[in-house]
Amino acid sequence: MSNFCVVIPARYASTRLPGKPLLEISGKPMVQHVYERAKQSNASRVLVATDDERIVTAVKKFGGEVIMTAADHVSGTDRLAEVTRILGLDKTDIVVGVQGDEPLIPPAIINQVAENLAAHSDASIATLQEKIEDLATLNNPNVVKVIRDQNNMAMYFSRAPIPYARDEFAKSQFPVSGEYFRHVGMYAYRVAFLHLYSAWSPCELEQLEKLEQLRALWRGHKIHVETALEMPGAGVDTEQDLQRVRELLG
Repeated sequence: MSNFCVVIPARYASTRLPGKPLLEISGKPMVQHVYERAKQSNASRVLVATDDERIVTAVKKFGGEVIMTAADHVSGTDRLAEVTRILGLDKTDIVVGVQGDEPLIPPAIINQVAENLAAHSDASIATLQEKIEDLATLNNPNVVKVIRDQNNMAMYFSRAPIPYARDEFAKSQFPVSGEYFRHVGMYAYRVAFLHLYSAWSPCELEQLEKLEQLRALWRGHKIHVETALEMPGAGVDTEQDLQRVRELLG
């Protein structure tokens, strides 16, 4: 079992749901649910990284570890890089970034992504996927799709359906000639890579798709992708998502 820590980036300023990490679910702020699930993993340390004192106060109130970071980071990965510098982590250490709006995240897949990176020295990042089985999900631009090569390394991530099944899509049919996968937005990184990543400017593909992992692919780094051992729970991006998770957690 590899040694790793979990960092939960949690921004207050969300466009669709302002103050999202502090929204109440079953009597607890959302970020507390994420923190408690991460603590059930094999991580040696779990902490929240934020740019807002209100989140700092909330995390300290429930007894969690929290660190203040800059407010001007382009991506969550850039925020993680700052955390590794503040903490003085070794360049060989593994850090798993778990989004602060994933209150149903299974601890098992946090372990999975950390173990996958430890087992693949040729990869700079490890992440996960789950199968898509309906046309609406496949066509939804809020659902990020991924394709990988024969070695389970990512070839590309996109908000568009990839690969494009020309004949079947022309008939508005779900393709039967191939498998389609949704990217599960959780990553494991080596600290040395995070330092490299944060020194790079965003690339054009990243800016077009609004997908930070494309910065790594554009620079020639490999991203290992494996199907998640457990179906990840619903994340919270909209008010409808929030109500659904509130119902599930009762």
